[in-house]
Amino acid sequence: MKGQKTGLVLEGGAMRGLFSAGVLDVFMENGLRFDGAVGVSAGACFGCNLKSRQAGRGLRYNLKYCQDKRYAGAHSWLTTGDIYNANFCYGDIPLRLDPFDAAAYEADPMAFYVVATDVHTGKAVYRRLDRCDADTFMWIRASASMPLASRVVHLDGYDLLDGGIGDSIPLRFMEGEGYARNVVVRTQPRGFRKEPNRLLPVMRRALRQYPAFVAAVADRHERYNETLRYIRRQELAGAAFVLCPDYPLGIHSVEHDPAEMQRVYDHGREVAGRELARLRAFLG
Repeated sequence: MKGQKTGLVLEGGAMRGLFSAGVLDVFMENGLRFDGAVGVSAGACFGCNLKSRQAGRGLRYNLKYCQDKRYAGAHSWLTTGDIYNANFCYGDIPLRLDPFDAAAYEADPMAFYVVATDVHTGKAVYRRLDRCDADTFMWIRASASMPLASRVVHLDGYDLLDGGIGDSIPLRFMEGEGYARNVVVRTQPRGFRKEPNRLLPVMRRALRQYPAFVAAVADRHERYNETLRYIRRQELAGAAFVLCPDYPLGIHSVEHDPAEMQRVYDHGREVAGRELARLRAFLG
């Protein structure tokens, strides 16, 4: 195992991603490093802070702005077309209000990938983000753009939405990139199995110009559950290490209660802390 590249796979899940933020902060505080990481949706939003080495940032700005109507909620959706205000979340916050450390991000050797979904094909698009510029934040935004709640993001010749539709937990992608030992951070408990999307009839109407994307939404639960089985096989084979919540997190996708955010974040810290010794052994 010594000398094999180590990878980190970060599932999405909107504000369930604060669980991952807690896990990542424990990693940073204890000096755990990875050769590469991939983030999906909220996993991309919080995972980028690992490459910039900004422990605490993911929780901090969410606590500060969760009740600000400029940040997220019905006001943003009605006035901008995005339930998370794109200009505020991917412009004002990282550039001015809680600055993202672009220099540290670019200096860190860890490869960082995000996943979005091409609305014309319904397939995942993977993008490595080495530089920190406007396109970097746009790719993260595309990865986190939830269907029905966000506008399609037009970027680098693609029309993109939520990366979780194309590849919710991209362990196979990381293995294909040469990462032989991977830590998978899930935001659902071990017993969770995804069910068919209840909003599919609405999506069929609202996104009828993207039939391949709607088809990907329709069978997402099957692909997701098959991925869970694959992850379990890799875990039993010693090629994957899984961290996940002990229970359903029960936090809203758009959460305005700071106490709920803190609760989910703290549980991520708790799980990572108690697994730290086993995780060090796994990473070698």
